[in-house]
Amino acid sequence: MKHVPTLINAGLCCILIFILLAFGLPNTPVQAAQSTVTPTLQAVAQPVCDTTRSVQVSGTAVVNVVPDRASITLGVQSNATSISTVQLINTTVTEKVFAALKAMNIEAKDISTDQYITEPVYESYDSLTVKGYRISNSIAVTLRDVSKTSDLIAAALGAGANQIINVEFYTSELRKYRDQARDMAIKAAQEKAQTLASGVGAEAGCVIHIDENTWSSYYGGWYGSSQNSLSNVSQNVAPSAGSGDGSMSENGPVSLGQISVQATVDVTFGLK
Repeated sequence: MKHVPTLINAGLCCILIFILLAFGLPNTPVQAAQSTVTPTLQAVAQPVCDTTRSVQVSGTAVVNVVPDRASITLGVQSNATSISTVQLINTTVTEKVFAALKAMNIEAKDISTDQYITEPVYESYDSLTVKGYRISNSIAVTLRDVSKTSDLIAAALGAGANQIINVEFYTSELRKYRDQARDMAIKAAQEKAQTLASGVGAEAGCVIHIDENTWSSYYGGWYGSSQNSLSNVSQNVAPSAGSGDGSMSENGPVSLGQISVQATVDVTFGLK
């Protein structure tokens, strides 16, 4: 008889287990965790961009930069009646030009022979009679202090160079100013799109399509027509140390001018 309560308790436990299996267990921790994942994923889902209503705009930005580098090409042209003599003359003068450049603290890596041409000189255009020989030796110089441009040209001519083939100014940070102009152009396009959209009671939304074009040009003098509007912006960048202020040098006729870095973007925005 002592085993009767034990049997009753065992029977009740079996009935309880049967009820739990028949009507389902309560949510386990794993099920609870799964139920919280779905709302999170739904929140991350991005809305689809509406391409049926759109506005197309363009933005242009110009960054005016004072150059900090100069590329100068000098020429030493020599003539003589024999090839050995013309070589000697040209070599002698060229060495004097190199010495003059080094005296201005131009490093050897910034001086190179750009072109070296030896050719016969004929009696006349239609003649095959050679009366002498000519050597044209061009020297390319990278000048890292553009304020010395006029002095360098004068020193080279004084040393015997008889040609100034080319003088070109540029900036060593063109990539930075291109990125800057591009960012300004995109901002201008966004502002213009928002203004146009608000005029018809809408808002500029997602970007459907975008095209970009960036280029640079050099202006040797005064740069005008700087436009400031919703679609066109302009910015003048202060010259770096040692690059001058863009005005004509007191020591010579060389004016640095400005480099105009321009970016244009064409953007299509969806309306919402």
